[in-house]
Amino acid sequence: MFPQWLKKSATALNSALGFIVFLIFDFLDAILCVLFRYFDHLFEGRPGSCYCGRKEIELVRNVVGDEEDHQLSETLYRRKNVFREMGLVGFAKSCQNTSAGGVARWSDCGCHSCVSWLNDTHHNLHLVIMQPSSPAITEDCRIQAAENVIFLHGFLSSSSFWAETVFPNISEPVSRQYRLFAIDLLGFGLSPKPRDCLYTLKDHTEMIEKSVICPFQLTSFHLVAHSMGCLIAIALAAKHSQLVKSITLVAPPYFPSKDGDSLRVLHKLAERKLWPLTLFGSSFMSWYEHLGRCVCFVLCRNHRAWEWIVKLFTWKRDLHFMTMDLTRHTHHSAWHTMHNVICGGAKLMECYLEVIGKAGVKVSVIHGDRDQVVPVECSNNIQMTVPEAQVNIIKNADHSSVLLGREKDFTLHLEHVWAASS
Repeated sequence: MFPQWLKKSATALNSALGFIVFLIFDFLDAILCVLFRYFDHLFEGRPGSCYCGRKEIELVRNVVGDEEDHQLSETLYRRKNVFREMGLVGFAKSCQNTSAGGVARWSDCGCHSCVSWLNDTHHNLHLVIMQPSSPAITEDCRIQAAENVIFLHGFLSSSSFWAETVFPNISEPVSRQYRLFAIDLLGFGLSPKPRDCLYTLKDHTEMIEKSVICPFQLTSFHLVAHSMGCLIAIALAAKHSQLVKSITLVAPPYFPSKDGDSLRVLHKLAERKLWPLTLFGSSFMSWYEHLGRCVCFVLCRNHRAWEWIVKLFTWKRDLHFMTMDLTRHTHHSAWHTMHNVICGGAKLMECYLEVIGKAGVKVSVIHGDRDQVVPVECSNNIQMTVPEAQVNIIKNADHSSVLLGREKDFTLHLEHVWAASS
């Protein structure tokens, strides 16, 4: 055991270093605001838009409608920055997206897989579908309608999270009766990444309706979601509470927020600290719009080169799907989804959960007891709002290993939930 004075000294030193490091980040982000506006004007003929200016909520409402404004997160324009508060970047425009939605940004990747959606005039989400192998026949010789399951992935992920883990482990009886939909959410994977979209919960749910529920004429379905996808699943389930049979939430980032304090959620999930590294990375990408864009410019725009380098050094022909998914987005889509869904969505979740509870939808929650990304208290928060929810805490599991490494057990649990709800 370390002496108490040594612990206090280490904590004070860590806090002092953190203050200095994040002060430097504040300065760099302010400088990059100016540089990106210059380069946006140089390459696109107009200055780029950002959230660095001093804009009050009333001014934001002049840009978007009242309904969409309710979906926006205050973390977009109320993140504290010492140099922004001093007015050094007050000339930067806030919340005005003047870019065309059908044109790739100069700082985004222009490879075929990243811009292929531009050739899709309907702008539908990318789906991986597992059809029933042999549909059941009723007594009057009619084909029995298949059960439907919609899978929603988490932040910086894709449909591969489910297609590579759950789909191969589906049991034979279930594979004959169930139709599975794994979705690339709007702005991620191979799905559209429009620049004129604010990636609110409403945007995400409407695209799922447009790409899955309506074209496939789903009259009932189960929902399975991980991390950020849980918030979208809850919003979708509340909107279609009469169609949803069950909802399984894996590590849901839910913090009750009756007063709509999305800044509190940002502090909870991305507090500005140097340690642990996962928290430091989250804070870096969540608090600094322009530093985050730099990271995306280096990694996402050049993802093919980085993938080639990783394959070269690891001697692997195919990379793990999670490695590939990390760069399959744009800064615009990731930035707005992070703030408008994860942070801003908190103010809507309690109402949505109450709707789900009143509708009698079966809610199952799974969480790892060693999750450092989303604390276990989030799952307990859901049970407080929906007392009938079943919460399963998996020992020695973190944010990813709650599924990865235990795919068969996880899939078996899903099948039990679906069977109980049917």
